[in-house]
Amino acid sequence: MSFASSRLDTVKQHLKPNMSYKSPITCHVLIASLGTPGQHIDVKIEKLDTTGFTTLSTSQTNSDGRCPTLLPEGYQPEKGIYRVTFQTKDYFSKIGQDCFYPYVQIVFELANPDQHYHIPLLISPYSYTTYRGS
Repeated sequence: MSFASSRLDTVKQHLKPNMSYKSPITCHVLIASLGTPGQHIDVKIEKLDTTGFTTLSTSQTNSDGRCPTLLPEGYQPEKGIYRVTFQTKDYFSKIGQDCFYPYVQIVFELANPDQHYHIPLLISPYSYTTYRGS
């Protein structure tokens, strides 16, 4: 695949019917051991309620490793505890690598619904790290 066609695929992944929509909670996966984006990783976001975690949405990272539409358009997040789950074993299996973590769950507290919350995940087959991004 040429650089131009690869770049075109990246641009296509970013184009959505409503290009102005950006989820109030987003995520990004980087494969630290390879120095590449975590492409096409299944992601789920949930919110804690009185009965446990309830799924809000499922998505998949794009070719740049991002989920700019993690929450559905029109969803207004509320204060509370959220959990994002990345299906890392499935990803590493697709590229022919073993991994120690079959999935990564990041639990965080959304204290101010008016702010944007970005959850980056840096992963390798045997380690991961995360932080609150911007």
